Amino acid sequence: MKRLILVVLVLSAVFVHSQEKKLKYHAFSGTLMIGVEGGMTLGFTDYSDVRPQVLGRGVLEYFFPTTSAGIFGIKAFALGGYVSGKDADIDPNLGPSVFRSAVTRFGGGISYTFSVGEKVFPYVFAGVSYGWINPKDENNNELPYTSNTGVYDAAEENYHAEAGLKFLLSDAINLNLNIGTEFSPRDYWDNYVAKGNNDFMMYLTIGMGYSLFTKVDEDHDGVPDTEDQCPGTPASVKVDEFGCPLDSDNDGVPDYKDKCANTKPGMKVDSSGCVTDNDNDGVPDNIDKCPNTPEGAKVNEFGCADSDQDGVFDNDDKCPNTPQNAPVDEQGCPKDSDNDGVPDYKDECSNTPAGKQVDGKGCVKEVEVRKIILRGDANFEFNKSSLLSSAYTELDSLAASIKRQDGSRWRIEGHTDAVGSDSYNMELSRRRAQAVADYLASKGVERDRLEIIPLGETRPVAANDTAEGRAMNRRVEINIIGE
Repeated sequence: MKRLILVVLVLSAVFVHSQEKKLKYHAFSGTLMIGVEGGMTLGFTDYSDVRPQVLGRGVLEYFFPTTSAGIFGIKAFALGGYVSGKDADIDPNLGPSVFRSAVTRFGGGISYTFSVGEKVFPYVFAGVSYGWINPKDENNNELPYTSNTGVYDAAEENYHAEAGLKFLLSDAINLNLNIGTEFSPRDYWDNYVAKGNNDFMMYLTIGMGYSLFTKVDEDHDGVPDTEDQCPGTPASVKVDEFGCPLDSDNDGVPDYKDKCANTKPGMKVDSSGCVTDNDNDGVPDNIDKCPNTPEGAKVNEFGCADSDQDGVFDNDDKCPNTPQNAPVDEQGCPKDSDNDGVPDYKDECSNTPAGKQVDGKGCVKEVEVRKIILRGDANFEFNKSSLLSSAYTELDSLAASIKRQDGSRWRIEGHTDAVGSDSYNMELSRRRAQAVADYLASKGVERDRLEIIPLGETRPVAANDTAEGRAMNRRVEINIIGE
């Protein structure tokens, strides 16, 4: 019988080992399990008939950290129960026909737990224990600890072998089913004269275990949540060591979603992992330098058309809106043969001498450069932005000059003295400059040629500690700033 049990345990270990599954980490890695179990015993002694009895035990088991499918542990246990036997042929002088011995044990040993899938974990265990045996008869009367050689000690060391299954009910709770055997080096459990066969018992237990320090894995991808950089991965999706779905072609789309595997490096892909061509010009977006080509347009290898039909494709065209038939250079910009800033197709005065200033038609012009200063006391109402009629003549002349200087731009600066707060003076300077701009606009000057700059009291031209100096600082300056 003993040999049969050992063969069963060895075969069980070989079978479950063959079913191992490689995991990112073992479900019990680094945990401490506390368990409570109960079941039945079958005691094999010098008595011919085996009588089932009850057994209860508490278990404390630590599992060493590992990333393999198999894991070693150290188990400690305490158990209490009974073994019993019946033999009608026992000599009444040597023992009762029925005995029932109380068994108490404290022990420990080494376990090895396998992985079969993600919920089932077979294991084997071997260990030793120290404890006591207390034989009694069927009437619960204690029996003397005797043998044919005299009184013996009820305490002894015993040897344990066990196999079982752990079923994970949650990340921290498991159901345990166990079958085991305990061997005695003596023959005293039944208080019967030794016949040469040592006592042993088999036991079957079922119980619950709770694991401390469990590595929770909510998405069941084999990577604990504390290390999982991609929580919520769908079930059965292959992941890397960080818990993220594999992306074999590194296109940003995980393999389980990728409909176009083995995309070349650097290729831009859509949500299905396929190379994108948003404008349907036959050139992938990752090399398309002109991603919004109109449908049907002829393109070069970079996906660019020649929108302005000047012979230069858009990806090289620095001037993409050249008028049709205008002569252009290699960059697609209109030619300016005399370098006067006016392209040839607009230039009515070709071959302008170098350095000459020209008008919009490319012809030399004389620029009237003027600077006007409107004194605040003479041209504005006191402490207001309303223009006095005394300013009209000079502003009318300026408006006419501005209109003659085609393309010229002007800056209108408002200034005040230092009397009053900074914010008030800044606002007054802005309103006075705006009043001048409004007047010039009313005379036909385009507003986009006028720039209003309020400067308040920040740029005095005279000291503010005299009346004369303050009068000079109250002014509006109009200056040409370019064409």
